[in-house]
Amino acid sequence: MSFVKRPEARRVAIVGGSRVPFARSDGPYATASNQEMLTAAVDGLVARYGLDAPGAVGELVAGAVLKHSRDFNLARETVLGSKLDARTPAYDIQQACGTGLQAVVAAANKIALGQTESAVAGGADTASDAPLGVNDRLRRILLEARRAGSTGARLKALAQVRPSHLIPDIPRNAEPRTGLSMGEHAAVTARAWGIGRAAQDELAAASHRRLAAAYERGFFRDLVVPFRGLDRDQNLRPDSTVEKLAELKPVFGLDAPGPTMTAGNSTPLTDGAAVVLLASEEWADARGLEPLAYLTAYETAAVDFVRGDVAGGEDGLLMAPAYAVPRMLERTGLGIEDFDLVEIHEAFASQVLATLAAWEKRGLAPVDRERLNVAGSSLATGHPFAATGARIVATLAALLAEREGPSRGLISVCAAGGQGVTAVLERA
Repeated sequence: MSFVKRPEARRVAIVGGSRVPFARSDGPYATASNQEMLTAAVDGLVARYGLDAPGAVGELVAGAVLKHSRDFNLARETVLGSKLDARTPAYDIQQACGTGLQAVVAAANKIALGQTESAVAGGADTASDAPLGVNDRLRRILLEARRAGSTGARLKALAQVRPSHLIPDIPRNAEPRTGLSMGEHAAVTARAWGIGRAAQDELAAASHRRLAAAYERGFFRDLVVPFRGLDRDQNLRPDSTVEKLAELKPVFGLDAPGPTMTAGNSTPLTDGAAVVLLASEEWADARGLEPLAYLTAYETAAVDFVRGDVAGGEDGLLMAPAYAVPRMLERTGLGIEDFDLVEIHEAFASQVLATLAAWEKRGLAPVDRERLNVAGSSLATGHPFAATGARIVATLAALLAEREGPSRGLISVCAAGGQGVTAVLERA
């Protein structure tokens, strides 16, 4: 019996990134579809790196969390609507807020194994154009009518329709297992970890301040493409301060004394798209492209938030990175002190602070705040669910490329369903 020789894993280069400015829901992108935003982000990469030639890109991997039925083949339809070669294969992926990073990981695995030389990965989401489901009772009646064997039976089924059945099912930002919104879950976690209001507001203000500074120095010039009248993230508040944030009233955790979570230290509903260009070193070298960084490790985890969070324990809905990162660092022989930069998705300021506390409790060194989200993060940019991972990968890779000498960055993304996706980027 003969076996196929196992290929040696190759290094995966992050060549560049592209995204549209993120917008608050029901704002400038209110009528923009996931496909339209994702296509704009992809075309930004095509223009910047000359990817319109036949076979230039091996495949496109992308997804969305809030999807219409028309988006069942979102990635492939995006290829067909973009300036990429129409023969570029594509497929969808979804892991809630971890979708963008998981798409990057999926594409990177194929490159590492020599199955493709290059790929575009990322995601898009629109909270403005969220799909509305047919009332379930109406759906059952319509199916009964469709199965009816005669006109009389069909009319009898349709006669069951009542005015209340015409009310659509509107998507809710809630966990099916608990009925609690992500914000309410985060409030439970904040109480469990003793996360105070002042620390949350300070983190939120820093996110806006750092994102504003990054735009002012031109950092996003090669990462953001104008779209529908925006050339920077609409949620950005350059004048945000701890004092101004302290004036806001809590909006989550109101069922318990001392609520701390406000609209200012929580991420708003957002529309947007982001993608990353990944490749083998050989592909990049043949085109004279200097990789920004390399994706060298990744890890996912999940927690039982149903029993852990609702019971007031420490394993909250958004705490899976508290396990994924220590496991990944143990496997790679690294410690927090080995990272020049750390990027933690800011779903809520309280969740970031709880994650930092959990890492320390599990034996990791404290994260130097001067190395944390140095160009701002989700509290300032916003959070189009499936786009955030790709945004963070591109941002961190570009930040590492600015540094002199070898450098290393850590990514931590929490996700609905009690999941977490984490990764390590390095620049030799």
